[in-house]
Amino acid sequence: MPITLSTKDNGYLQGYGKFKDSDGFGKSAWLTSLRDKGLERFAELGFPTQQNEDWRFTNITPIARTDFTLAEKSNGTVDSGTVQNYSIPGLDCTRLVFINGIYSQELSSFTTHPENVKVLSLSEAIGNNEEIIEEHLGRYAGIENEAFTALNTAFMTDGGVIVIPGNTALDTPVHLLYISTGSDSPTLTNPRNLIIAGDNCQGAVIEHYISAGDSVHLSNAVTELVVGENSTISHYMIENEGRKSFNISTLRVQQSRHSNIRSHSVLLGGALVRNNVHPVLAGEGCDSLINGLFMSTARQHMDNFMRVEHASPHCDSTQFYNGVLDGRSRGVFHGRIIVHKDAQKTDAKQTNRNLLLSDTAQIDTKPQLEIYADDVKCTHGATIGQMDENAVFYLRSRGIGAEAARDIILNAFTNETLQSMTIEPVREYCHALVTDWFLKRKEALSQG
Repeated sequence: MPITLSTKDNGYLQGYGKFKDSDGFGKSAWLTSLRDKGLERFAELGFPTQQNEDWRFTNITPIARTDFTLAEKSNGTVDSGTVQNYSIPGLDCTRLVFINGIYSQELSSFTTHPENVKVLSLSEAIGNNEEIIEEHLGRYAGIENEAFTALNTAFMTDGGVIVIPGNTALDTPVHLLYISTGSDSPTLTNPRNLIIAGDNCQGAVIEHYISAGDSVHLSNAVTELVVGENSTISHYMIENEGRKSFNISTLRVQQSRHSNIRSHSVLLGGALVRNNVHPVLAGEGCDSLINGLFMSTARQHMDNFMRVEHASPHCDSTQFYNGVLDGRSRGVFHGRIIVHKDAQKTDAKQTNRNLLLSDTAQIDTKPQLEIYADDVKCTHGATIGQMDENAVFYLRSRGIGAEAARDIILNAFTNETLQSMTIEPVREYCHALVTDWFLKRKEALSQG
């Protein structure tokens, strides 16, 4: 029987009771305790409102007032051909496929990894590797002030688990492909990903969210990424869901001494999107790059919330986000750098650039510094503008047509973020998505 969740008549509490009796709940005492805490905290917090400073620019009433049904796997609606359509051309990878948030072994594919590397679904990992899952799951992504993380913790059923032991390198990336098929009623999935890299490791993980149907859907995803000493991990987030979808994602990173993380986000789809990235540079000498591109049109709303915590000395962080907004869409960039008292010799940079392609598009940008150390170097800046007609004129004076000149400027602007992606097939795939976005915009303009 479908489980419905609603803010009316304690619907989430009642739905949780039914979820507890379902096969997907899991019977481990530690997992039950973790879920119970998540539900209890979500009940206390409720959905965030704009009275909450961290949600000041984003109204999530469309989510709060919707009655969701916990998504179920839809047999027969997705086949290998569908998966191939959503794959990344030329990318040699292990691919875990999730249909409506539930792992599909028959649609997944594996490449050869070092024997001691584990790549599996969360449902499998809880049963087969319970000790390491119990040690890390829910330890980093806090529920105290994060309602959507608390909701995910209560209702998580599946996701990707990647464990890379010390002194190991992944030769090929891991692609976590989430496909929502939708249904007649709004559906909710709560993907939960756990990535654990030991000391002296290398690897790359791609989170990819798409819609195979055109219906109301909420992806409420949480990823916990643990990076050991002297390790380098790249994380890619590609969101290209349908225009009736909601996507709330949280990437929580815990960095050890001399570790490096490279976070790349490309956000294109969805009616309302919230992208939370929260690395904690907990060990001395860490380096963190948070790089992103968001593109919105029509009445889309895209909110990027960055919280970078420098907790140890001699750490570097760079935030670089570009936004392209068209139609009546609205974008948000809220970047916060927190330098704790002991984080001397911190070097932190934050840049947000936004290009408005229509007179009705809006952007709210709020760079923020909280510095409690006295020997640091921190900078932040934000720009908002429209197409530079002087640059267009310069290109036209060189014999380039007006439309081609604008294309060159737009591509240069978006490529500022894409060029930082080191995996060429992923970079080319994202470039193709951006190109397609511009082509659809041109078609819409030509049709009036």
